[in-house]
Amino acid sequence: MERTSLSVPALLLLLLCSPSAPVTVSTSKQVVEVREFSDAVLSCVFRTEREQHPRIEWKKRAEGVSFVYYDGHFREPYEGRASIDGATVTLRGVTQADAGEYRCEISAPQDPVSLGETNVTLRVLVPPHTPSCEIPSSAVTGSVVQLRCRDHQSIPPATYSWYKDSHLIGPPRLANATYLMNSHTGVLEFKAVAKEDTGRYRCKADNGVGAAKTCEGNHMTIEDVNVAAVAAAVVVVCLIFIICGCGGFLLRRNGFFTPGHRGRSFWISQCHGAAHMSSQTLHRSDDTSNVNYVPPPQEAQDFKHTQSFML
Repeated sequence: MERTSLSVPALLLLLLCSPSAPVTVSTSKQVVEVREFSDAVLSCVFRTEREQHPRIEWKKRAEGVSFVYYDGHFREPYEGRASIDGATVTLRGVTQADAGEYRCEISAPQDPVSLGETNVTLRVLVPPHTPSCEIPSSAVTGSVVQLRCRDHQSIPPATYSWYKDSHLIGPPRLANATYLMNSHTGVLEFKAVAKEDTGRYRCKADNGVGAAKTCEGNHMTIEDVNVAAVAAAVVVVCLIFIICGCGGFLLRRNGFFTPGHRGRSFWISQCHGAAHMSSQTLHRSDDTSNVNYVPPPQEAQDFKHTQSFML
């Protein structure tokens, strides 16, 4: 009898000290990846100990925390395009604005531990768009040339490959290769272009979501430097400066540059005009070897003929 009286308090103490089973919340998929404009299922499964009608809430974490489902209703911008089955939510026609981290919260007031939650990350995938390509139409042999390709809209970010005359340009395998290519930035760089690099170039963007897209492309021509034209232009510029310098010195000795003399401004303007036109010829020397100099129009008053009469 004494044993029975001792076992009853021990049993009550054991029941009071035993841990309470909390409300349990889980998801079948913590990271959900779907294509843009398709449906996304955010799974949330729960179990309660005593509560028969738990409170279900969905929230989205962005810059702050906003309600998705609260008090039995979907909130904007999910109202009218979302449904709930148990605690699992389906979003229809998702866009990039829907991407982010969602939290499912279950409140069971009658349970010893009344709150449980689980997180689901939604990633909205965007297939490649037609990339924008920057391909120069011409370049000079030996110069550094960069071809650029970029698609700013694909998610995940696209990788890029380049083609020349419909042939794939493989990644450089040698340390002394004449070009560099970055498949992540879309930059194809020639360290020193040669005439054999002439051709039609285009770029393809691919991120594994949907079909790859290719830009229209452009033809790039590599030309040699016209050394003879450059040398001729340099000689002309040097001669003009020598003539202007020597002529100015002689005219100064003869008083041509005295204050108030109209010929002073005329001579300076003529030399400046000749030098300017020669510099333009030098910049165009890689296109033509002919150097044509046309003097600027002359004002009539600078050549007005005056006569003196001696009585």
